[in-house]
Amino acid sequence: MLHTGIQWEYLPQELGFGSGMTCWRRLATGNEAGVWDQLRVLLEKLRSADKPTGPGR
Repeated sequence: MLHTGIQWEYLPQELGFGSGMTCWRRLATGNEAGVWDQLRVLLEKLRSADKPTGPGR
């Protein structure tokens, strides 16, 4: 579903995230705020901090 998508109206209410439209609005707001870009930068920093550097490593 993450790659092919799901129609918002079919999002199960039991998950507790509200309606499909609510989830869509939250995702759109996050996109507009640059959340995914910031998350990508954070993940790159974490990955580079985890890589061994220098001789003997």
